[in-house]
Amino acid sequence: MKHTILGAGGSIGNALTHVLLKNGEAVRLLSRNIHPIEGTEYLKGDLTSYADTLEGVKQSDIVYLCVGLPYDTKIWKERWPKIIRNTMDACKEVGAKLIFFDNVYMYGKVDGIMTEKTAHHPISRKGEVRAEISKLLEEEMKKDDLDVIIARAADLYGPFGTPATSIPYMMVPDRLMHGKAAQWMADVNQPHSYTYIPDCAEGLYLLAKEDTAWNQIWHLPTHSPAIDGKTFIDLAAREIGVEPKYTTLTKSLMRFGKLFNKIAREAYEMLYQNEYPYHFDSSKFNRHFNYVPVNYEEGIRKTIQWINQNKGR
Repeated sequence: MKHTILGAGGSIGNALTHVLLKNGEAVRLLSRNIHPIEGTEYLKGDLTSYADTLEGVKQSDIVYLCVGLPYDTKIWKERWPKIIRNTMDACKEVGAKLIFFDNVYMYGKVDGIMTEKTAHHPISRKGEVRAEISKLLEEEMKKDDLDVIIARAADLYGPFGTPATSIPYMMVPDRLMHGKAAQWMADVNQPHSYTYIPDCAEGLYLLAKEDTAWNQIWHLPTHSPAIDGKTFIDLAAREIGVEPKYTTLTKSLMRFGKLFNKIAREAYEMLYQNEYPYHFDSSKFNRHFNYVPVNYEEGIRKTIQWINQNKGR
């Protein structure tokens, strides 16, 4: 069985590659920039090109779409629908199954707990894009010509993350390890679920191997209850061996910052996720696979260890 990862250069792609190789699977990687990994086949390609996408999925049994586009609404609107359609059509042509790694932006502000049955009520432009592509995939689930899984995660943290791919990494351990105060957006006291990257990778592989998992939405394994920002910072600081100093990026500060900073401008519309409780439920997955997600204390400890072991690489 051949497993192909489209968008293989990010944190989820790297973590999933590790899991697949550990389990003796044949692995092909496709990304815009080639990062060869021993034991894999790798291709350079652009998923907005149908020809590149088709070449990437040929002879594949399972295709994982793990693309991380630049955090830019304009780019998302232009590229995501095209990438989704190209990937679905290419998988149909070669007879491969498709797993799409997704986030929760399409849910919008949820009063309560996010589950696989939570309705789509996006309140951001990025959420609208995610709702659009989710609809395309969910419509495909009702047909007979392509098996699909939508696998969703909360915000990510953990090994294989980088300051460019994980906001918690960028704002907490990366700053603390460089002698700076950690940063937290909006409200440091709000509970917020985070999905541990290795749990994501294990979850994707388990779904791929489970015949009864197809044509469903799954929340990937995530520890519950959620953690507040202050506790997250305290745990990271304790593991690093520094004082848990932090500053809060308030809504007014972010509003001012977006006038001058593109990252702040793109992140501002997502602030609601840190202003209100953010509870992500993965009990469907946990029960089905008898899976226990890594808790935050252990996850943060392993994250700091991984950062220390991979400095300079």
